[in-house]
Parts: sequence; structure tokens; C-alpha cells
Amino acid sequence: MHTGSCLCGAVRFEVSAALHPPDACHCTQCRKQSGHYWASTDVLRTDATIQGGDALTWFQSSEKVRRGFCSRCGSALFWDAMHRDRIAIAMGAFDRPTGVTLGLHIFVADKGDYYDIGDGVQQNPR
Repeated sequence: MHTGSCLCGAVRFEVSAALHPPDACHCTQCRKQSGHYWASTDVLRTDATIQGGDALTWFQSSEKVRRGFCSRCGSALFWDAMHRDRIAIAMGAFDRPTGVTLGLHIFVADKGDYYDIGDGVQQNPR
């Protein structure tokens, strides 16, 4: 069982399965939403329980994707590609220990020019 929350604790979640290695997305949308890049792990919807729905707000960032955040403290928590059986949960929102390490960098062609990626993890341009 893995647990986590937003900064203020109004939105909490539990994941009842092992976490997959997260990816770090460097696309423009993820950078603007998170302030840097977005690291998340995909979990089956059936393995995730979200509490505090009255504080959870969704922003429709594209035709197919919405992003969930706490309306009280502003914490970015979820990336939800509709019509998928999985939802991405922000790694920074999990309580430790998670037991996983970063598995992949994606959209590195769009990354910010103010940092380098030097951790040795695979990098995909898209």
C-alpha cells in the first residue's frame, strides 16, 4: 500500500499495488504546470483510491488529457488521459518510501534550457 497527499492534506490517495518506475516528462505543458518537469507513475484506476474530492479540481489541458490539482494549496497531483485504464500520480506527492527509481525521461526535446539531464537514465526525444 502506498499513500500520499497534496501539500495541505485536503486531497489524499492510496495505491494498493506496487508502483512502476516513474517517468520524467519535460514537455512544455508539464513544465508549466509543475514549474520544472513532471515525474509520475501510472497506476491502474482500480488500484487507486482518491479522497478529498471536494478539494480536487481538474484542468482540461488538451482534448484528451486533464490535470488534477488541489484547489486549496495548488499541488499538482494527477495527469489523466481519459479513456485509459490508468492515471498518472505525481511522485512528489507520495509518502516515502516509494521503493522505485526513475525509469525514463520523455519529451527531452522540449526540456528547459536552464538544466541538463545527467543521471544516466534513458532519454526519449518525444
